[in-house]
Amino acid sequence: MSDIKIRQLSKSYGAYQALKSCDLVIPDGALLALLGPSGCGKSTTLQLLAGFDTPSEGEIWAGEQLLSSPRKVIPPEHRGISLVFQNYAIWPHKTVAENVAFGLKLRKLGKAELEARLTKALDTVRLGALRDRYPFELSGGQQQRVALARALAVEPNILLLDEPLSNLDAHLREEMRFEIRRVHDELGITTVYVTHDQGEALVTADRVAVMRGGVVQQLGSPEEIFEQPANTFVASFIGSNNEITGIKEAAGMLRVGGTRLFGQDRSGLAQGQAATLCIRPSRVRLGEPAVADNRLNGIVRRCAYLGEYRDVLIELDEGGTLRAFVSPDLRPLPGERVSAELPAEHCQLLSAPE
Repeated sequence: MSDIKIRQLSKSYGAYQALKSCDLVIPDGALLALLGPSGCGKSTTLQLLAGFDTPSEGEIWAGEQLLSSPRKVIPPEHRGISLVFQNYAIWPHKTVAENVAFGLKLRKLGKAELEARLTKALDTVRLGALRDRYPFELSGGQQQRVALARALAVEPNILLLDEPLSNLDAHLREEMRFEIRRVHDELGITTVYVTHDQGEALVTADRVAVMRGGVVQQLGSPEEIFEQPANTFVASFIGSNNEITGIKEAAGMLRVGGTRLFGQDRSGLAQGQAATLCIRPSRVRLGEPAVADNRLNGIVRRCAYLGEYRDVLIELDEGGTLRAFVSPDLRPLPGERVSAELPAEHCQLLSAPE
């Protein structure tokens, strides 16, 4: 296995800078998710990790081995890395076993060792009983397991996953993200997982790096990223989020119209500057209209039943809207006046991303 150190890594394509001074440390055996929207730099980082491109600046290390710098790039085949693509890239005319054994045959292993590794890889992804089937006889999830087994069979030091579930339907995506986490826990391979899906990142990863515009906005555990976002971009990208803009009057206090809102201050802004209070819709509590700190009054504009909760949209008296996820037993009606309580322990004052 191997830890990965990314130091001041940058990549430019002409005038366009796809990655800007990226610093990341991935401990041996950890799974890091690179998460962000299209164009954020996550795929560029993966390409550099795989050795498919040369950095403009910075270095990539695996343990004590320098993999990439502007002066030296170790070829992909000599890095001890396996890559799983989003389009599976399995051969339709080969059986499951033949697909998985392909990389092993290139290494000219003995027949016994090849069979042992093949069996282990198939068993790890629970495809042993399907080894003689062809891809057209498999579901999308099973085909993705073939691609994963092929990557694991060569026993890599590092595993790279490039949006591996993006071609699956919602049910299979949910199933496979738990499967990927199970396989990682079983084998403990240092893994980098690129995705734009925050649910995949939260379920599969030990650490999540949220990226925007070629810059890592925040690196932390899934819980840290969700509960303590570094800025408004992270708060909005990870799950549903309410953003209420006002003026910071003191540490941990935002004034919105005539109302004072309190929360954990992580904005780094000075008194008198515009700041944003963020709170998850699931933390908002609805009640009768009232005047008090950390309450905003308004009119219900929409109430959607979603089975486990109701999604309520409130037009605030101070301007703007607020969403609340409430118990399905509550039935606020459009046009009804309500008070939205924003518990201070779940509110955070944040700044905009750099």
